Amino acid sequence: MAIKMSLFKKTAIKRTIFFIICDIFFIALSIYLAFLLRFDLNIPKQYDPFVIRVIILAIIFIIPVFYFQKLYSFSWSYVGANEVVSIFLATTISFIFLSIAIFLSSYFPRFLNFPRSTIFVSYILVLIFCGGIRFSKRVYFQIHGLHSFAGKERTLIVGAGDAGEQIARNILSSKTNTYFPVGFVDDNPMKKGVKIHGLKVLGNIFDIPKVVKDNNIEQLIIAIPSADNKTIKEAVELGRKAGLYKIKIAPMLSEIIRGEVSIKNLKDVDVEDLLGRNAIELDKKEIEQFIKDKIVLITGAAGSIGSELSRQVSKFKPSSLIILDQDETGIFNVANELKDKFPNVKVNSLVVDIKDEEKINAIFKELKPAIVFHAAAYKHVPLMEDQPDEAVKNNIFGTEVLVKASILYNVEKFIFISTDKAVNPTSVMGATKRVCEMICQAYNQKPFGATGGKHTKFISVRFGNVLNSRGSVIPLFKEHIRKGGPVQVTHPEMKRYFMLIHEACLLVMQAGAIGNGGEVFVLDMGKPIKILDLAREMIRLSGFKPDQDIAIVFTGLRPGEKLFEEMLTAEEGTMVTHHKKIFVAKLSDISFVDMQKNIEKLQNIIYKGSKTEIIDNLKSITPYYK
Repeated sequence: MAIKMSLFKKTAIKRTIFFIICDIFFIALSIYLAFLLRFDLNIPKQYDPFVIRVIILAIIFIIPVFYFQKLYSFSWSYVGANEVVSIFLATTISFIFLSIAIFLSSYFPRFLNFPRSTIFVSYILVLIFCGGIRFSKRVYFQIHGLHSFAGKERTLIVGAGDAGEQIARNILSSKTNTYFPVGFVDDNPMKKGVKIHGLKVLGNIFDIPKVVKDNNIEQLIIAIPSADNKTIKEAVELGRKAGLYKIKIAPMLSEIIRGEVSIKNLKDVDVEDLLGRNAIELDKKEIEQFIKDKIVLITGAAGSIGSELSRQVSKFKPSSLIILDQDETGIFNVANELKDKFPNVKVNSLVVDIKDEEKINAIFKELKPAIVFHAAAYKHVPLMEDQPDEAVKNNIFGTEVLVKASILYNVEKFIFISTDKAVNPTSVMGATKRVCEMICQAYNQKPFGATGGKHTKFISVRFGNVLNSRGSVIPLFKEHIRKGGPVQVTHPEMKRYFMLIHEACLLVMQAGAIGNGGEVFVLDMGKPIKILDLAREMIRLSGFKPDQDIAIVFTGLRPGEKLFEEMLTAEEGTMVTHHKKIFVAKLSDISFVDMQKNIEKLQNIIYKGSKTEIIDNLKSITPYYK
């Protein structure tokens, strides 16, 4: 990395010296030509010394102004409209100073006997020459670039906006990419026939099949990062209809630093692009006020949700971040990633079992977290059906340990990550999550606390499956497809709610920010997705045809699974919040005393009770558990 940085600096210095020398030459040439033109190619001898003085003055004014306008720190290949404006401003400012200097000089007081037209002509020539040298590489690629596309794939760009223009510019100026840009398609009818970097807008998105056929297109680039998923899905389907399977996509603008799109940002179309939901709007100021300069603790930080929460929380500048998990390798990897991406955030990485009450209390006492995000849990439904004792110990008893520590050491807010499986649970895992929600409700009812009696606010947040999370169906289906099939789906009618992982974490933080304690927030999960449709889409994305190249088989529901997950029980209902993607479930009150008795019962039987007895106890606590 250090060697690369050194080479980059040397290249930048060489480029700056090159342009300064060129500018000095062209400034001198411009002024000399201006005098030649003014005096019909025969400059009177008395003006010879003054030509030299004007050249020196012009260099003194122009070079520093060009430098401060950053005209020596740009990419020669990517020069564009911004540089045009900068050159115009810099040259104008320079010549204003030059004119004032000549006007005030003792040689030509008030321009007496000075050929004033030479200033204007010099100004125009400097613009032409100094601007021209900066655009020369772009012009060269525009004129001769097509010769370098031999053997490259004919590519159609979907979207003729800023993102499409940036990608086309990148392709035209790069020798190493595999694309041969043929043109654009765009939904804006005003753009049809318009040329961008010499490439024509050939029609709208629905013209993709015709444009592909007429122009022998081999590859599609979807460059509409601000579009909704419906538009992207249409573009992909039309590309497939035209026989294209090489389809790249620009990520959402929120995922791209500074909103600049290049061919480096392009990625293969993934299931998230087609089944994910539209970008959400967040109150980032509210989240920042909630997290900034606070000590934040995240349990289960090596898992899919916990690790993404750690990344998202780090963006809002906590004073320190405590990441905690049993998974030694996972927490090591997450800690290294956070230290690399967020060097200004102090990270404490801890390998801890949340059931270890003594260790948890010691951590809370020493590090004093103000906010706790509790994401640690056993989540695999069939596995927990076989081992309900482990599900209860980790999910319920572990949560109670954290809840008590939060009260004892004056945590401001405790946010519990729940699941749609807690609603009318049919599994041990779902039942334990519902019990955890009830624990948070019960402990929120009255102020506790050893010092000062500060009331910790307990909040639960429910959402469904996270796309591409560890242990979800997507990595499983990818593995099935990699092996050539069959893709195993439990039931043809099974449906699940899905959410993008970064979206889920941002909404969890938003819910934490707006929560006053005692709420169970329900995230708007959009429409449920059929798992069979998901499997078919993933097979297509891999370049195969479902039920032809890759078979799909149905294995039947596993223990604890249900066909459709609900976000609420029939009795609950919701109330709106000021955030349109977050609702509050209307829940009945939980008796703190009864909750304590129920937990004690579980503790008494967990090590000596049978599997059936543990499940019966869970049923007695959660009446909707079937």
